[in-house]
Amino acid sequence: MRAIQISEVKTLKPIEIDEPSAPGPGEAHVRTHRMGVCGTDISCYLGKFPFFDFPRIPGHELGVEVVAVGDGVTNVSVGDKCSIEPYMHCGECYACRRGAINCCQNLKVIGVMMDGGLCESFLVRAEKLHPSAKLNYDQLALVETLAIGCHANDRGNPQGGDHALIIGMGPIGLATLEFARLTNATISVMDMNEARLDFVRKTYGIENTVLFKGDGSEVDRMKEITGGDMYQVITDATGNKHSMSGALQYIAPTGSLVYVGITTDELTFKHPVMHRPEASIVASRNALPPDFTRIIGLIEDGTINTDPWITHRTDFHAVLDDFESFTKPETGVIKAIIEVV
Repeated sequence: MRAIQISEVKTLKPIEIDEPSAPGPGEAHVRTHRMGVCGTDISCYLGKFPFFDFPRIPGHELGVEVVAVGDGVTNVSVGDKCSIEPYMHCGECYACRRGAINCCQNLKVIGVMMDGGLCESFLVRAEKLHPSAKLNYDQLALVETLAIGCHANDRGNPQGGDHALIIGMGPIGLATLEFARLTNATISVMDMNEARLDFVRKTYGIENTVLFKGDGSEVDRMKEITGGDMYQVITDATGNKHSMSGALQYIAPTGSLVYVGITTDELTFKHPVMHRPEASIVASRNALPPDFTRIIGLIEDGTINTDPWITHRTDFHAVLDDFESFTKPETGVIKAIIEVV
């Protein structure tokens, strides 16, 4: 059976793997139709993601079809189209016992810590499948990215009357924006790529955009937007140590800073920048099962439109040639989709 592996830094390799065995109790055999390429996949490919080991079959943003189910599976049936919740939690550790399965101490994320969906088919725990009778495989492949943003927005919890800032308009920042805009907060976004800010203005009607130049002009723009108050909720979705270290300077008194992007570098700031406003710093990791259910419903009823997200598309045969281009912001990529079968 065909699969594609990230064999070493910046190297994709076609391989042959065994066909999956018959699904055991609680398992499902699924066929991969679509894989979304996200920032995690790019970081893994570039050798920058902290939880990734080579070699590995990537693929955790997936739209799949159920081929067979094992004993005891009742949530999905053969032929169902599903999104996959790729976080394989243990159910026994301290975090799991508290219901924080996204923070499982033994967590294995498919496509990152175990082989993922860039193959023809594979076995998965059926409880991790979220079916939809209405969505297509492209839409289902985007549910996981949206779930990351959903959870990040919940961690910041912007309220009516708040000014909220999202830094970084890549897929995770856009996913956070999808849910921040459903609140009554006043939303601003910042990026150093003008094309991404144009995309946000045209797609979402967000006029409070901030172009980061690093010369202090971004602070002036923020003061203009907020009347000098700055931001009650900031979400940094960049994964860039400089952005993440500097984000506290934009915070309002008693405000919160949410880190959803990941870096392996140290973050540094002088303590008064946190102490003076009595700021809260929180992290956002992965997502929870209800996020997937909520997102599928929001796409089904038209509240979220995923069509503008997909800017690039390739298939299983061409991905070896095309993947490198997905790592380059100058190509204008927001979200690339791989048509697997």
